[in-house]
Amino acid sequence: MPEHFFNLRATHNPHRWFLPLTENLCVGPPGQLFMFGGVGLAAAIGAMEGTCKRPVVWATAQYLSYARPGSIVDLDVWVPAEGRQTSQARVIAHVGDKEILTVNAALGERPSELSRQWVQAPAAPPPEECVESHRWREEQEDLHSQIEVRVARGRHGPRSEVSPPSEDGRLILWLRPRGDHPVDSTMLAIMADHVPSGVGAALGRDAGGNSLDNTIRYRQIVPTRWVLCDISIQAVHGGFAHGDMRLFAETGELMATASQSMILRVRDQKP
Repeated sequence: MPEHFFNLRATHNPHRWFLPLTENLCVGPPGQLFMFGGVGLAAAIGAMEGTCKRPVVWATAQYLSYARPGSIVDLDVWVPAEGRQTSQARVIAHVGDKEILTVNAALGERPSELSRQWVQAPAAPPPEECVESHRWREEQEDLHSQIEVRVARGRHGPRSEVSPPSEDGRLILWLRPRGDHPVDSTMLAIMADHVPSGVGAALGRDAGGNSLDNTIRYRQIVPTRWVLCDISIQAVHGGFAHGDMRLFAETGELMATASQSMILRVRDQKP
């Protein structure tokens, strides 16, 4: 089994996995850290791939509650349907009796010579020419400290001033894990949960969102150090926001797409 960004552990039961939750897998204000949603989805993907011995094609997470650092997240894998080339699986992640998230997925790989993409990577300067984004809490060793972010287009990071809303809701980022962690299915799931980063850029406010769900669909994962994340916030209304992301390798290869809905959080008090 590949080494993940996080310490996902197997048990004697091939359908039960567990994740010791450390602060570097969490986000939030000091004293109120909680597991980053993308980490939960990524851990579930890792557990399903480990149980089914097949790659995930798509996975969708519904976030139900919070897990705090210091706790143990148990992941139970259920495989209600398993065919010759595909499996349908589900993960229930919980801390004790408290359910944290549920993930449904399809896994498998079918022989085919067809491989093509119609979606193209947006024009963007290479990451070395882009400004590194500052984190909200530079002194805190949380999930955000484990991933380097460079801004190719739009605005990202802490802000105090209000600016006009974006015309198209787009934010383009280069992301890479710090250290020697590979870009695999689980890392892409973690990166995909940066969609809320686009909310503030789209509104021109100090704003973001708490994920209600997260869906990722994989095309082809290729070796790459940086991932170009093309974020689009489609709309906000009624206290919710909706957005998606396309994840490209440095070569322009489309590796995955993702989408989610969020509870809108506006941190500034200005109109």
